[in-house]
Amino acid sequence: MRVDIWSDLVCPWCYLGKKRFERALDAAGLGDRVEVVYRSFQLDPGFPRGETRDQAEVLAAKFGTSREEAARMGTDMERTAAGDGLEFRMGGLRYGNTFDAHRLVQCAAGQGTGPRMVERLFRAHFSEQRSLFDRDSLVLLATEAGVDEATAGRVLDDGDAHADAVRADLDLARRLGVSGVPFFVLDGRYGVSGAQPVEVLARALATAAGVDERAADPTGGEGGAACAVPDGAARSGSGSAG
Repeated sequence: MRVDIWSDLVCPWCYLGKKRFERALDAAGLGDRVEVVYRSFQLDPGFPRGETRDQAEVLAAKFGTSREEAARMGTDMERTAAGDGLEFRMGGLRYGNTFDAHRLVQCAAGQGTGPRMVERLFRAHFSEQRSLFDRDSLVLLATEAGVDEATAGRVLDDGDAHADAVRADLDLARRLGVSGVPFFVLDGRYGVSGAQPVEVLARALATAAGVDERAADPTGGEGGAACAVPDGAARSGSGSAG
């Protein structure tokens, strides 16, 4: 079975959803039976490339609240992440355009190290506050994920390298009606939106894999998390295979 996961590398819920999904795979007994395809998504594709802003300021502008309230949202996110075994450092976090980072993920996927790259970038951003928006920082992170330094540098210096693959993922997300991430497509049939609890994801995985045929709704009716996906829709495109 294949699972396609749309996420943005500066989305805290996407990192949380990734960890919950990994635990759900084990809970469903499917850890070695699922091919995971990480697909690109951008929360703010119009954000100027090469620029960064304080994330609390970005959130305050997005939600029409004060910077202090946005900072409290970050503190709440740290507590939520800690409950799932993740260390987030949201205070002073910088926000920027992730297109180049997604291009590196696509490059890594072609070398069979896509999942390692996704994990490295998530952890670098949220736990270590290392930049995903600076060329030299991205090259170093890529090498830590197993990508050759010269290859990573060439990808970033050539603005067209793997750009079509990123755009293909973004376009497929639009065609599927994906408006928020993380978004999981299970076996090309079920769409599950959001960083759902482990038990919800595990039930969805088991149903999609035919392990648990008792539920017509793969989420077991939990808050309408799942939706039908057009037959074979998520099997098209050129996503990052992991």
